[in-house]
Amino acid sequence: MLEIRWHSRAGQGAVTGAKGLADVISTTGKHVQAFAFYGSAKRGAAMTAYNRVDEAPIMNHEKYMEPDYVFVIDPALVYTTDVTVNAKENTVFIITTHMSTEELVASQPKLEGKTVYTVDCIKIAQETIGRAIPNTPMLGAFMKISKMYDIEFFKESMQRILAKLPQKIVDANMLAIQRAYDEVK
Repeated sequence: MLEIRWHSRAGQGAVTGAKGLADVISTTGKHVQAFAFYGSAKRGAAMTAYNRVDEAPIMNHEKYMEPDYVFVIDPALVYTTDVTVNAKENTVFIITTHMSTEELVASQPKLEGKTVYTVDCIKIAQETIGRAIPNTPMLGAFMKISKMYDIEFFKESMQRILAKLPQKIVDANMLAIQRAYDEVK
């Protein structure tokens, strides 16, 4: 079973991102879960969202997991939350930051020895979508790192999911996904 944990602040789109990823995955015949845990329901409060993916029905409905991937879409959470909690030896971290991977790891010793990728999803979202909602760029970076799906298949699927939004917002999200795919290091 593939498990993903998202670290975010309420309002940054982690729940929507987790549900969007689940929607794409569900079209490929796999079983999937997307759910969230909110400490405080206020915009800006730290929160986590989760995905589970498996070939078989998923009977586990607990929030506890040993994630294969950890997405951190608010860079401050690297310092205020233990994003490494319950991580496995081979957990992959994808972290939104303006710093290089080396600078980030040097600034947060808990990431030392971990597989860490960085991409500035907030900057990408601001420059493409016009708002600091870094969920779709994070998914673009995830597609590059995980090779779960071809980026064109993923973008086509996301266009279907976002179809209820104005076309200019859909187009902006496609640019954000592609930029993060291209820029993750």
